[in-house]
Amino acid sequence: MRMIRSLFAALYLLLWLFPAAGVQAADPTYQLEGGGRVVVDPETKRATVTKGGVTTPLYDGTHRTTDNKVLIIRQGVATVPGEIPPPTPRKPEAPAEQWEGAPIVGYSPCEKLVRKTCGNENECKQHEGCKLARQLLDMETTERDESESRNRMTYTSGQCIDVTPDTDTFPACQTH
Repeated sequence: MRMIRSLFAALYLLLWLFPAAGVQAADPTYQLEGGGRVVVDPETKRATVTKGGVTTPLYDGTHRTTDNKVLIIRQGVATVPGEIPPPTPRKPEAPAEQWEGAPIVGYSPCEKLVRKTCGNENECKQHEGCKLARQLLDMETTERDESESRNRMTYTSGQCIDVTPDTDTFPACQTH
């Protein structure tokens, strides 16, 4: 009986300290813009895509969802800026929508991210962070090309601002 009380006390303490770890809702799901339903395992953060009745792991890279979010897959692990929580607590970041329509002066946020992760002379072009940053830049460029105001920030511009502090996914290019 004493052991059971100790277990309940420990469980209560864990749930009090880590409330999000107590109950996980359903697996996060996303619909990809190009078709397919993505499911992210809440524990492992592994993403699978089901298309035409076939389920496979989602390949590494950036993927746009039908609700205009960007899903980043790196070594099979999924992140959605501002949605799938990072493993360590961080200060709250502004949502990407806040930046839409703001004027761009100089380099766009995604161009800055590419320069940071790929290097000014593209020295780190083979690094995974550089490849992901380039995919975000491609998305931003497409959005700006389709916009009436090419010198204004897009949703993807805001997402580049949101992910810039993520030095695990987007480390600065180190050349020596």
